Amino acid sequence: MTPENAILTISLFAAFADGSNDDREREHIRRFAESMGDTAPELPKLYQDVLFKRVTLDGAVQTLGELGQRQFAYEMAVCVCDADGVQTAAEQAFLANLKTRLGLDGNAEASAFASQADTLAAAAAVPPPAAAPAATTATVNDAELDKSILNYSILNGALELLPQSWASVAIIPLQVKMVYRIGKAYGVELDQGHIKEFLATVGVGLTSQYLEQFGRKLLGGLLGKMAGKTAGKIGRAATGMAFSFASTYALGQVAKRYYAGGRQMSTQLLQESFQGLLGPAKQLQSQYLPQIEQRAQTLDAGQVMNLVRGGNL
Repeated sequence: MTPENAILTISLFAAFADGSNDDREREHIRRFAESMGDTAPELPKLYQDVLFKRVTLDGAVQTLGELGQRQFAYEMAVCVCDADGVQTAAEQAFLANLKTRLGLDGNAEASAFASQADTLAAAAAVPPPAAAPAATTATVNDAELDKSILNYSILNGALELLPQSWASVAIIPLQVKMVYRIGKAYGVELDQGHIKEFLATVGVGLTSQYLEQFGRKLLGGLLGKMAGKTAGKIGRAATGMAFSFASTYALGQVAKRYYAGGRQMSTQLLQESFQGLLGPAKQLQSQYLPQIEQRAQTLDAGQVMNLVRGGNL
């Protein structure tokens, strides 16, 4: 087993740690594994091996001989466990056990990353809806809403260009915030559970999206960072940037159609609409590349945290 596949194996163990992933989330993860194709020929097999317990966590851990590899494996696992919000007791136990197995119990960098990722996940919570929301006829400025969706897409594309692992942690919380604001624009007060359900229905799995973001970075050469080499180059992150920009843009446009239409779209239509928007969104990303690159140059951890908490874009 290569170090890359060992890290992905550990991430898959993290994805299934709480035992509550529904069939849709598993399907998202399976599709991601298959989509990697020749880039990661063992990934579909790894997915099956983890799901059916044909590999062990210890076996994957023992493959990682370098400290940087072990730290990155732990970071990925933390992000996957944080994907759907605050960690469950089972996820906390898994991460504590993993940290010990990886020999990181006294590692300040690993502990600091986990704290930062957990804080980002907690900050993603949207306020609960009013107890008895009044029916309203919303007046929506389409141009302003489209501008907001584009701004979220540019920001998430920019986050993919940053070399720090915490940057990708913010992408899903920002998508959650975007959907919440779109619903609110149409007079619909959404809670956290509804937004997660909407994302899963459309086809944007929370756990699988983290796996895809980190998996593409990992297989695109991020291990160079662990060996002390330069990382975070624009070319290396291009695939992830296109994915995050496009998925955010398509998600925003589908949410806009859904809430504008009184939430009448079927599951099939939601999924077809999202998939149909991904292609044009990826083409749109190249048009906004200068803005994405410029945005990436201005981002730091404090600013990203403020944005996740609901600050102005």
